Amino acid sequence: MTPSAPSTTRVIAVVGPTAVGKTALAEEIAVRLGGQIVSADSMQVYRGMDIGTAKPALADRRVPYHCIDLVDPGQPFSAALFQRVARDSIEQVASGGHLPVVAGGTGLYVRAALDTMEFPAGEQADNAVRDEYEAVARERGPEVLHALLSQRDPASAALIHPNNVRRVVRALEMADQGISYAQQAAGFSNRVGVFETRYVGLDMDRQRLYERIDARVDSMVACGLLGEVEQLLAAGFRSALTASAAIGYKEFVPVIESGADMDGAIAQVKQATRRYAKRQLTWFRSDPRISWFDAQTPTATAADAVIDGLDWSPASGS
Repeated sequence: MTPSAPSTTRVIAVVGPTAVGKTALAEEIAVRLGGQIVSADSMQVYRGMDIGTAKPALADRRVPYHCIDLVDPGQPFSAALFQRVARDSIEQVASGGHLPVVAGGTGLYVRAALDTMEFPAGEQADNAVRDEYEAVARERGPEVLHALLSQRDPASAALIHPNNVRRVVRALEMADQGISYAQQAAGFSNRVGVFETRYVGLDMDRQRLYERIDARVDSMVACGLLGEVEQLLAAGFRSALTASAAIGYKEFVPVIESGADMDGAIAQVKQATRRYAKRQLTWFRSDPRISWFDAQTPTATAADAVIDGLDWSPASGS
């Protein structure tokens, strides 16, 4: 479902960095307004990746959740695929008389679900083709790969540093599909909503946020994160767990496979998560539609402020 005109469906979106308290606030709003959660987290779509993605346990969910546990870790997934699933979920929730509450920290997924964004058909690239491009960078150097992009799509090459191999490869994949990375990047600045959405952002003092991240990682380890990684490895999902996006998983693979230091792995997870939180904040801070709240405000008080600030009745027009 990709509407060509703005939908009358009304949505609340709760966004912000990891560990800031988005789920608690989103659930509180959903409970009060008869809503359901539509997750916008690029890692919670994977089945079996529960502890390391802070996926709410079934017994703890106060309202129904959508867009989690969609695929196995070894199955490729993308913002384009998420867009279709999320928009279908939003309309399904609304058509059932409930308020869709989008909650998540993956900025691209939030925008894919809620903004007009076009993705090339068949966005998933052929892994063999990707491997060929990556082999060029390894064997002949990233400059050679970037030069190839310059020949095929100069405008896109001008936007990407030669050492950013991952993005150069993506731009070449897009060129194979007949679309320009530069043109798509230009569309990111045009924020045209598909739904009538109220954006709520949570943030807090940076040092306090980092303390919460560290505490969350410690809690994940105490809850059995290492065992979860072992189970996923045993199920054959090693390549998925060692992917660059799998924070909280890839760091523990060497612990299991080669006896690497556990404390060192935990420290790596904390550092990587803090860096990810900084990137999330940079992404969301660029969106002027977001009304920001201090995450150290009690959840009930923040929910009161969000609901009091609405200029529409969530139940009407849904």
